[in-house]
Amino acid sequence: MESAVLERFPSPGKGSGLRSRRRVRPGELLYSAEPFAYVLTKEQLGSLCERCLRRNEHLHRCSQCKVAKYCGKSCQKEAWLDHKQECRCLKSIKPNFPPDSVRLAGRIVFKLLRQSVCLSERLYSVADLQSNVERLSEEMKDGLRHLAETLQLYLKTEIQDESQLPPAIDFFQIFTKVTCNCFTISNGEMQDVGVGLYPSMSLLNHSCDPNCVIVFEGYQLLLRSVREIQIGEELTISYIESLMPTSERQKQLVRQYCFECDCLLCQNQEKDSEKLAGEEHAWKEVKDAVNKVRYPKSKEEWKHVLARCQNLLSSNMGHLPDTNIYQLKMLDCAMDACINLEYWEEALCYGLRTLEPYSLYYPGFHPLRAVQLLRVGKLQYSQDMFPQALETLKQAYNVMKVTHGTDHSLMKTLMEIKEECEAMMRIQ
Repeated sequence: MESAVLERFPSPGKGSGLRSRRRVRPGELLYSAEPFAYVLTKEQLGSLCERCLRRNEHLHRCSQCKVAKYCGKSCQKEAWLDHKQECRCLKSIKPNFPPDSVRLAGRIVFKLLRQSVCLSERLYSVADLQSNVERLSEEMKDGLRHLAETLQLYLKTEIQDESQLPPAIDFFQIFTKVTCNCFTISNGEMQDVGVGLYPSMSLLNHSCDPNCVIVFEGYQLLLRSVREIQIGEELTISYIESLMPTSERQKQLVRQYCFECDCLLCQNQEKDSEKLAGEEHAWKEVKDAVNKVRYPKSKEEWKHVLARCQNLLSSNMGHLPDTNIYQLKMLDCAMDACINLEYWEEALCYGLRTLEPYSLYYPGFHPLRAVQLLRVGKLQYSQDMFPQALETLKQAYNVMKVTHGTDHSLMKTLMEIKEECEAMMRIQ
């Protein structure tokens, strides 16, 4: 999409940034971009199409590497240019499989060697990307060196001698750039499905209270405004999940992006007391449990997760309010487990408890709140609670028209349920 609204400018103390060339209203699509390179996450392999990132029960696998899977012939054909060399690499390291960052770096290397022009480099190219290497901790640098060695082994069948590559292609440098410039691609339900590099969008600087959000439609990145923005005002997004106390947010920003945030939320340590409300020993136990949850693959694993959640939620009753962020994450986890196990009524009980904390921590227009309202609305509909479902879906619509826009596939899902709900109410 044309970048007429955006322009690159030197942002004081932050290097380059993006600002608006005109006044912007909340809910405008400011930029849409295809990735320079992207990969499906390891967790989602076999469940989603490698090309369009859509869920499909009947995926066709690549006959060569037997790893990549696609919706059908057209997706496989479109993906071939990016998959061709990678295919031989994946085959050569079997039964091992590369980490997501290594697979993404491999695709970046092959694309740089092809010297193909990419629209997502219109405002900022891969060569322009900053690496912050001089500010990285030694521990972080060691980790990246290890990844560079892993990449070298992974690409061995295609690139026998790294020293023969053009100087612009340095494996370690690629990882230093990928670490602080790649985006996690999420699906409509805000679950992580991929990792991608969108160079022009790397110009966006961080705020814990941003004026823009990024959502995805497949692998397409959409930058949308969530409040009024004046001419010349800098556009910001949040680089990290905001559901953390100030000290944790700062720690993550320093570790991964090498800077400390000085936005008003951080200066005032806003909502920190609510986030950690309740008895410390109780939330520390819940925090540990939440951090140990890996994405379950089977019904049995989901049952195990749910039992753990139920146990902790009942033992902490009266000790932790639902606004405690770890308690909230536990409620979300229990809700996910119930949805996967098709325990709709119980899922709704947990979902309803999350709505008040969500409106506290995601005020204004936030995609996570829109998605949570939609999920709860769907559950109310499944329980024939049509008036309540309609009310929740209307709230979801009001947030989503700003965060996702009326053309987004998730908005179409919402409208279908809303219409079905209205039809059921007319019958009753």
